[in-house]
Amino acid sequence: MRSFGALIIGDEILSGKRVDQHFAKVAELLAARGLRLSWVEYLGDTRARIAATLRRSLAAGDVVFSFGGIGNTPDDRTRQAAAEALGVDLVLHPDAEREIRARFGDQINDVRLLLGTFPRGVDIIPNPFNRIPGFRIRDHYFVPGFPQMAHPMVEWALETFYSDLFDSLASVEQAFLLTGANSYESALLDLMEEIVADFPTLRLFSLPSISPDGQRRHLELGVEGEHALVDQAMSRIRLEVERRGIDWQWRP
Repeated sequence: MRSFGALIIGDEILSGKRVDQHFAKVAELLAARGLRLSWVEYLGDTRARIAATLRRSLAAGDVVFSFGGIGNTPDDRTRQAAAEALGVDLVLHPDAEREIRARFGDQINDVRLLLGTFPRGVDIIPNPFNRIPGFRIRDHYFVPGFPQMAHPMVEWALETFYSDLFDSLASVEQAFLLTGANSYESALLDLMEEIVADFPTLRLFSLPSISPDGQRRHLELGVEGEHALVDQAMSRIRLEVERRGIDWQWRP
């Protein structure tokens, strides 16, 4: 099963000057196609760290969407880091050059052409917003930090290269909202461990809810995975919480 990850790059994100808009969106785009985001990493605009991260993720074979740092200003270092990770130089990509010339017409100049200078040997990713492309290295997709550009480019990559994986997980998620004296995680740890052991392909989750004054509201306890196994696990959970005198209702 392929794993999907995201690299979100930019000093402005880590400093809090800008709020990340990519994590939730890429998870949404994947979920809409029956896929799951496995991991996310946030990085500043530090070339050596980006390059080291890319070497690791390229070796892992994951599908990775990298957001930010591919512009032409000195603080944009993702293109250079990707070239370093591959051990190649940066060159003006002919397809990118055509797109950029078409975008700017007679206002084209060398500075704008830098936007199409990518690691040697990559393919470009079309940008429907303004025609300034991103680039692809194997299963790594490098797109701008601007959401209105980046998110359609991610959708294009998913539809173009991974449609055979859509809905391959065929997973469902179900959960109970538990209330009462023993409806807290430590009191149900043995039940959770039993479910994990007996249903190893399911993803179990427990999410306590706390009111603003610090009082426990409920515990959301559920599983995600193959429908038939989810039904079995939830039936087991229901029987056990009833035996322990814990009130339950289905999560909306």
